[in-house]
Amino acid sequence: MNLPSKKQAWFGWCMYDWANSSFATVILAAVLPVYLVSLIPEQGAHLPLFGLSRTVPPTALWGYAVSFSMLLVAVSAPYLGALADRHALHRRLLIVFCLTGAGATALLATAGPGEYLLAAGLFIVANVGFAAGNVFYNAFLPSLAGEGELDRLSARGFAYGYLGGGLTLLVVFALIQGYEFFGFADKGAATRAGFLLTGAWWLLFALPAFVFLRGATAPLPADSPLRRVRGYLQTFAEIRSYPDLLLFLVAFLFYNDGIQTIIVVSAIFGREELGLSQGEILGCFLMIQFVAMPGTLAFGRLAEKIGAKGAVLISLVLFVAVTVFAFFMNAAWHFWVLSLVVAIIFGGSQAVSRSLFGALIPEGKSAEFFGFYAISSKFASVFGPLVFALIADLTGSTRLSILALTAFFAVGILLLSRVDISRGRAAAQGVLP
Repeated sequence: MNLPSKKQAWFGWCMYDWANSSFATVILAAVLPVYLVSLIPEQGAHLPLFGLSRTVPPTALWGYAVSFSMLLVAVSAPYLGALADRHALHRRLLIVFCLTGAGATALLATAGPGEYLLAAGLFIVANVGFAAGNVFYNAFLPSLAGEGELDRLSARGFAYGYLGGGLTLLVVFALIQGYEFFGFADKGAATRAGFLLTGAWWLLFALPAFVFLRGATAPLPADSPLRRVRGYLQTFAEIRSYPDLLLFLVAFLFYNDGIQTIIVVSAIFGREELGLSQGEILGCFLMIQFVAMPGTLAFGRLAEKIGAKGAVLISLVLFVAVTVFAFFMNAAWHFWVLSLVVAIIFGGSQAVSRSLFGALIPEGKSAEFFGFYAISSKFASVFGPLVFALIADLTGSTRLSILALTAFFAVGILLLSRVDISRGRAAAQGVLP
């Protein structure tokens, strides 16, 4: 059987980003959070825990669901990684988790009025499929890109993701807003059809990846999850030998958790605190999706002029301003303004942070340190949604929850400001003892 060409492999890899970004935009960010809240009665969601029934606010249920799903991925990552490396199962596991995530996404169409526990459970399964699948998707990058091609292929996948996710959201937006034209009884029915469409989109456009991608690596010697965890700890011990790299990593884990939490809770915040309609929220997210790409490019140019660290610090100060202003805002146009700011700085802060981390890694340690970076990010991403959910649960205020995220950015700014980039690069190059 003929092996796929390099062009085909690159196309397949980028198309998976196009495919699963539909989940990121429709399910994780814009549509499902608002729909889930609409399924919950005014008195709150009743959660059966250990034989006891407890009532939590709608926003808290969403935060708990996001946090729990990410915890499942973080805990299972060492085992899944060991399994994939031992038997070269990256492609097969990518297919398994894609089918799981896309299937659970499509099944969200069965969650009707009052069935918020079904919707939350299916979301948890779908988000595990999305996040775990990305672990194996990202594992293909080093084997597909040659010397000097890594950033180019990564950026191309990023661009495909923005376009694919944006187009899916646009189609679902049209479906919901024009529900009568398409023959749906109401917007709820159109929304459920949008979930079915999103699952189908994810699976359909993932097919080129299934066809053109092969094993990310050859099978490695047998390795157990326990040994993988020990290797994780050994990598951490090695990173400690590079103080500026370690300090940057800790800073990133704090502020990135804040950024990711803002993305997944902003739709609920707009609905609960500002009374925005579903159409207004979807319109904001469409704007974010299509402004983010040029915003990322502009942010990259800023980093070239003032340095990567300075650019990231500016973005974090703006994120602090976003969370503080969100606490006080009371009009729909405020939400649009904040969405525009987030669209401009979101992608750029992520891209520049990744390149900054790469610049501080010693030669020959890229795969090992980036693996630690990825797993640490999964663990860290549990806490932002959890803090948001707990504060909303205890106080009943989404405004206080969003304001609490300021702490993640404040700690990130404090730690990042203490990172000496020049010294860190010199240490990575072996210039400093």
